[in-house]
Amino acid sequence: MRDECSSCGARPVGEPLPRPDHELPSYARSLVLAVTGTLMVLIFLTQTIIAMVQRSAQGATSNLVALSMIPTDWRPWLAAAETAAWRLKWVMIPITLLVLFGSRKLYRSMLAEPARFCGQRYARRAYVASAAVPLLILILIGVTVPERLSHRQWGIEAGNNALGYATDRLLLEYREKFGTLPSDKKDLTRLPDPDGSIAALLKELDAAEYKVSAEVAAVPTQKPRPLRGAVIRNASLSTAADEPLSEGLSFTNYELRLPGADKVLNNEDDLIVRDGVTYRVSEIPRHAGSTTSATQKRQP
Repeated sequence: MRDECSSCGARPVGEPLPRPDHELPSYARSLVLAVTGTLMVLIFLTQTIIAMVQRSAQGATSNLVALSMIPTDWRPWLAAAETAAWRLKWVMIPITLLVLFGSRKLYRSMLAEPARFCGQRYARRAYVASAAVPLLILILIGVTVPERLSHRQWGIEAGNNALGYATDRLLLEYREKFGTLPSDKKDLTRLPDPDGSIAALLKELDAAEYKVSAEVAAVPTQKPRPLRGAVIRNASLSTAADEPLSEGLSFTNYELRLPGADKVLNNEDDLIVRDGVTYRVSEIPRHAGSTTSATQKRQP
């Protein structure tokens, strides 16, 4: 029986060659690990430098000036590293998986057969660097999470304050045009709205609570003088028509209650806008006196 290949019909022509006495170890796996670790470190350092240049270029007129303005203190570099970590957070997820499974498998195979593979020291350093970069990014992201949550809360409060300020501006415009504050939020539709901003604002104020009042001093107490010719009246008129004409009640004060971040009214995080003064519901006892004085200052 001949020993030949079933697919091509090749047959051996002699005994197999013996293995060499000295085989050079392979450096391919250590090279893969070294390239992977170096690339991860270079990517993080590049993003950190870019973030630092962008921070320095905010007040610079050119890139050369921005490069010359890069600080040597460690605090700006730490802030730039935090920015780079947030930019690379989605890129580092697949790279981290690659490091945990691929690089770890390569490194363990090198440890299992140290005579076949060279450059184990460089492979070990590269593997540590590959694992340290995602860990460093995770730490930098975790350090900045409380500050970013605080900034997010500031943004929510700024949005609520902007809504209160926009409403106060419209109420002032309504008062200047009609001489009184509107008795209802829907009365703001009487103002001209060429760009639809008032309609959008009223839509935002659907869940808000609006109250209006008038000062006692603003209500006329003296009996108004009769109109000229009022003595000559038609006897057929009703008794109600004989009542003296008086001025209408002018609303001078308002209070607008806006829901907080939970979008639910009548909670502790509600925002109160009273005659242009904005504060939280929880701050009412502390700011009650200052609010009253500020309201009196806004009186015409």
